[in-house]
Amino acid sequence: MKKKIPPKKRTAIYPGSFDPLTNGHVDVIQRALEIFDEVIVAILRNPGKKYLFSTQERLEMIQRSFNGNDALKVDAFDGLLVDYARMKNAVAIIRGMRAISDFENEFQMALMNRKLHKDVQSVFLMTGLRWIFTSSSIIKEAAQFGGDVSDMVPEPVKLKLMEKFPLLKAGLRRNPSEKGRR
Repeated sequence: MKKKIPPKKRTAIYPGSFDPLTNGHVDVIQRALEIFDEVIVAILRNPGKKYLFSTQERLEMIQRSFNGNDALKVDAFDGLLVDYARMKNAVAIIRGMRAISDFENEFQMALMNRKLHKDVQSVFLMTGLRWIFTSSSIIKEAAQFGGDVSDMVPEPVKLKLMEKFPLLKAGLRRNPSEKGRR
């Protein structure tokens, strides 16, 4: 009788800055978890870019947002994504798409990644229509001025944003239509 070989674990990498994690990212991650055995959310350390949150803060926010899901790993890396994917034995790189405008740049990156490491596939997942307008930069800007972003980010992210932005913590929201009514 032949010994049964367990199936190979299908690991996917979802790279990004996640500064901060949004519900659009969460949507893509949850759907990737339905397709792959393991998803590694990989935060790229880019010393040339200024971030609101440290790498450690971003790691912790993502971990807290997915607390208890053993199929999700959170990590940080530097260097080429395909080298990191090879090191993690990943079969795919997940790329979230919001609009057709994202496609051209993502397509070029996918072709370069394919050239560098042909065994890793690029998988494009459209974010849910509910999150198509969200981005980390838009959320940071709104939060900075006291805008209520609580329905656009997971709770652990909202709490960290409140620490960074006093107007958000105070619950102040500026409504231009109310200007001069006092």
